[in-house]
Amino acid sequence: RSEINPNSKYLKLFDLRLSDAGIYTCEYDSHTVSISLHVFELTISLDGHFLPNEVPELTLMQNSSHHQPNLIITLFNSKNNRVIPKLLQNKTRQKYIMKLKQLEAADSGTWMCHVHSDSPLINQNISFDVKVLGFQNPDFERKYATVDSTVILSWHLNFQKIKWKEGFTGQLNRKQQKSAIAHELLDFNITAGGKKHETKKSSHFQFEIPGSKPESTIEVKLPKVHFNHSGQYQCQLAYNRRYVQSKIELVVMKVSANPVGPLPRGAKMTLICQVSSPLPSNAHLCWERVNGTQMDSKKSKQHEVKVEVNVSAAGLWNCHLIEDNERKISLNYAVEEAPVWISYVVIGASIGGSVLVFGLACLCITSSISWQRRRQRAKRMARARQYLLENKTCQCQQ
Repeated sequence: RSEINPNSKYLKLFDLRLSDAGIYTCEYDSHTVSISLHVFELTISLDGHFLPNEVPELTLMQNSSHHQPNLIITLFNSKNNRVIPKLLQNKTRQKYIMKLKQLEAADSGTWMCHVHSDSPLINQNISFDVKVLGFQNPDFERKYATVDSTVILSWHLNFQKIKWKEGFTGQLNRKQQKSAIAHELLDFNITAGGKKHETKKSSHFQFEIPGSKPESTIEVKLPKVHFNHSGQYQCQLAYNRRYVQSKIELVVMKVSANPVGPLPRGAKMTLICQVSSPLPSNAHLCWERVNGTQMDSKKSKQHEVKVEVNVSAAGLWNCHLIEDNERKISLNYAVEEAPVWISYVVIGASIGGSVLVFGLACLCITSSISWQRRRQRAKRMARARQYLLENKTCQCQQ
């Protein structure tokens, strides 16, 4: 593991180890030159390959021919920000064990360990790589959609960005609201060379896997969203029996009217706007009439999933889902006025219905009275027959 340059008499050591520390002496004629070699070895747990929220441990070893100096160790992350580790062991000054904070995917990159000592004077920088396999998405995000719209749910992996040279697997699951059962939509695996293979698993749930997308993206497309497509979509990675996941909650909004159809003159209609799951405290639903006044609007209360507004005139109404004063999605409902003849038909039907009800009521009363009279007549005749039988008399005309 060494070679000597015959011209300059340089000694070069390869694959340096802790045991190589010591005093190296060069003798030439009557000249003697000695050099003390101080060796450091820095290792990181799990060979520097982590998942988010895992905690790395650094081990710094030193060896020299003299006493081991007390080292001052300073760490810098991939953004060149100082990191203060927790020192777990420093009894012999030969071995330092440091515990870092929980990692995030953004922590991936080249870190620096600066080693300093005053006696002997040491200023040494040791670089090491930290790779955190995960998502560029947040751990949890919420996505809003309207009924009949097209929605694409995407998870962006960072394995290409951090040059991850290991194979891993993953799957995409869907869980409806208020249900503990998760249904697998697809699974995938990434080879050590970075090639992705996807397999569609669900047959009862209608979705598409877009073909033209980056290798580092997991994506599903819902071409026509239904109200029951709402729920949590969870993408999970698995590496060496360790897991990390990212969730997207899909909230679907729809609008309807009661009763359905054109609005007759003088009648009222209720417009209903609702979402598939409770909204966070910073979000609400709001009906408002286009070109209307502040009176022509209504907001939902906190955590309500539905808001209703009563309408008595034709016009265009919009329902907005607002989060942090920002409109996320909107749906409109056009209230149309019924033609005049329909209004007359409705009025006539109402009057006719009232007359019919009155007539039926009169008929029922008349029939009831007639039935009562017949019943009373029958009772009188029955009593007369009973009286004749009990007295057993017969009257004859002379």
